[in-house]
Amino acid sequence: MSTTTSKSTPTVDYTIANSDVVSKYKTAGEIANKVLAQVKELTIAGSTTYELSVKGDELLQEELSKIYNSKKASKTPKGFAFPTCVNPNHIPAHLAPISETDPANITLKDGDVVNIMLGAQIDGFPSIVADTVVIGATKENPITGKKADLLHAAWNASEAAIRTLRPNKKNWDVTNIVGKIAKEYETSPVESMLSHNQERNVLYGPKEIILNPSKQNKSQVDTVKFEENEVYGLDILISTSEEGKVKPTDYRTSLFKLTGNSYALKMKLSHKVLSDFKSKSNNQPFPYNIRNLDEPTKARGGLAEPTNHKVLLAYDIVGEKEGEFVAQFFTTVAITKNGIVKYTSPTFDPELYKSDKQINDEDIKTVLSEPLRVAKKKVEKS
Repeated sequence: MSTTTSKSTPTVDYTIANSDVVSKYKTAGEIANKVLAQVKELTIAGSTTYELSVKGDELLQEELSKIYNSKKASKTPKGFAFPTCVNPNHIPAHLAPISETDPANITLKDGDVVNIMLGAQIDGFPSIVADTVVIGATKENPITGKKADLLHAAWNASEAAIRTLRPNKKNWDVTNIVGKIAKEYETSPVESMLSHNQERNVLYGPKEIILNPSKQNKSQVDTVKFEENEVYGLDILISTSEEGKVKPTDYRTSLFKLTGNSYALKMKLSHKVLSDFKSKSNNQPFPYNIRNLDEPTKARGGLAEPTNHKVLLAYDIVGEKEGEFVAQFFTTVAITKNGIVKYTSPTFDPELYKSDKQINDEDIKTVLSEPLRVAKKKVEKS
């Protein structure tokens, strides 16, 4: 679908009112869902965060190589919307080690709560997904206690939040319902975590949804209404702690993203590393793992200057207190004239997690029972 200006310059419609755009979101989403399922199968006791994140990226690359290969479509950009991250226990996000010797390479064990996040993009339209597993959970030996409470809280908070993304509802409606559900399970949303609307080549649009905001952050987030034809990357992170506070860890991030800003870099190493980064990431405005650079360990020294001057955005690794656990469900969601559409679909099997807590709030129960699609009104014959 396109419109034409008065000078006959075609203007492409990059919203989901365009069926071509929808197709790209959905195809990217199918890839993300498929790869997530494969990585989850490999997430067992003895596996490591390094090998799982590398394998996830290899699988993403493999699936992306199968699509948009015709002569006509071959110039369509495609790639990662988010490199594979494998985040155990008290780490909410961004753990994707550069090597086996990286301190962030953690060997997983039975009972670990692990969230996995990854995404694909086609022509700049990103579909990202994440969900959480507890290693060793089976229907014969389900997880109980606070880990089970956590998984139920995170899943129900995600499903209720998705159903709140209706035209004319506000971002604070999502903040509030996620907070209420977390409380029902004696958990907390991770403090001041943000979700955004998405656009072509834009992961972080101007409309923000904040979870568990601090007083300072609450005042910085504008009140916005959701609108038809918007797409959101809905990121729900819930913690077993009372406050959901996170702080910087000793782990060094491997994920960086070009911001579109420029700066006259002073250091020769900075120039070299930034040039390598732009080349390897195809100059795409999505996060990229520096393990793929020519010399990833040395590259860290050249990343500081472009990061300090906001040429690159660093995805810092924060953490809850040791002994606490964080669960995540990330869904790429579209608001359409026919209701809500999930372009990515995290999954949850309640038979693996037996909680003795439940939602008692009738309003929340009503929201959770709502269908995603809007029933079409029948036209009465005269």
